[in-house]
Amino acid sequence: MTGLDDVDLKILGLLQKNADLTHKEIAFKLHKSVATIHERTRRLKEEGFILRTVAILDRKKIHKALIAFAHVLLHDHTLQTLEGFEQAVARFPEVMECFQMTGTFDFILRIATTDMEEYQHFYRNKLANLPNVTTVQSFFVLSETKSETAYPL
Repeated sequence: MTGLDDVDLKILGLLQKNADLTHKEIAFKLHKSVATIHERTRRLKEEGFILRTVAILDRKKIHKALIAFAHVLLHDHTLQTLEGFEQAVARFPEVMECFQMTGTFDFILRIATTDMEEYQHFYRNKLANLPNVTTVQSFFVLSETKSETAYPL
């Protein structure tokens, strides 16, 4: 990875697992000074290695227990159509992730709703009403074996 040394990678690894760690705690774990960790963390943010710091919520406790993956096929593939679709789904709070894909479908969306009724409302009133949407295949999560936010470094 360009521009990253072993200490940077260790800082990123620690912060991916627990962004609440203070500079002092990271410094202790890595046997470095607090000033060194502070400066490196600032640089990692400035250079875009750290995009943002977030809290990961328990989706069931906030009543977003239903997770669906929607495979979406568009009618045409002009730049205007693709960008229009991306901009539209980015505004939907139910859409957690949107990926443009190769293969049979153009996009895969990860959607979080309270229940099937809320998903049906989302599907009928938002997703299926977008221009150029030809096909939507929805797949619902039965159980979650692994869910990671940290990338291997």
